[in-house]
Amino acid sequence: MKTGFIGAGKVGFTLGKFFSEKGVKVTGYSSRNTSSAKEAAQFTSSRYFHEMGDLIQESDVLFLTVPDAAITPVWDQVRQYPIRGKYICHCSGARSAEDAFPGIQQTGAYEYSVHPLFAVSDAYTAYQKIPDVFFTIEGNTAHLGKMMEFLKNAGLQVQVIDPSCKTKYHAAASVASNLVIGLLDMSLSMLEECGFSREAALGALTPLVRGNVEHVLTDGPAASLTGPVERGDTETVCKHLNCLDTPSDRALYSLLSERLIPLAKAKHPERSYRPLEELLRSFEQEEL
Repeated sequence: MKTGFIGAGKVGFTLGKFFSEKGVKVTGYSSRNTSSAKEAAQFTSSRYFHEMGDLIQESDVLFLTVPDAAITPVWDQVRQYPIRGKYICHCSGARSAEDAFPGIQQTGAYEYSVHPLFAVSDAYTAYQKIPDVFFTIEGNTAHLGKMMEFLKNAGLQVQVIDPSCKTKYHAAASVASNLVIGLLDMSLSMLEECGFSREAALGALTPLVRGNVEHVLTDGPAASLTGPVERGDTETVCKHLNCLDTPSDRALYSLLSERLIPLAKAKHPERSYRPLEELLRSFEQEEL
């Protein structure tokens, strides 16, 4: 199916290049940013369309690769053109297709959310990593099979999700990416308080973080768990909690430690973690 892009940011560049490399006919790009659209067209060996309507007419599938807040306003422009039978997609992780494209059923087009579980950081190189990236899709069920076939034939790994799960799915992605950054920043700050420079702290944590993540991704969370919670070392956990300066840091440490206890129990079913559980609950009640 011929595929066009409205919006020429990093996601538009990346998907367009990947599709073109896999033999999908990329019709081209239309965007308010003429310069970006022309660059994207050149990068993907496609066309720049000055008029959005011309791109729509030439395409079977349209990706609205614009910021989340702009998806529905751009859709309101797209729906003014004849789009019956066309596949209209956005790439937002937070919004469902139905939410982003109000009234699409009346147009005869088919709505989809196609989201990469991946942070696209560079417009010109990220396409090389797409074969390893999972995409989630939800939207019009009547034509979902054909859309899935199109995406899989293009080389994408695709997981169907229910629209009602879209917010939880996006929250899961945020926990694994954005919130982890918050934890690492907390660790770096604590090392700085111990006399490390920020640069030295980053260097010191790199092998620890990299090894831990690789272990989790290979063997799963329970098998990878080490440290005082895994050992049921109540004394050390108590010392850690007491050395933290703010109620929010103590609460964060306590809640995350409590989250680890079921993993520790799965790894060591013979151990009792009751003293540790009682300690963590007592700290949480104090912070409340």
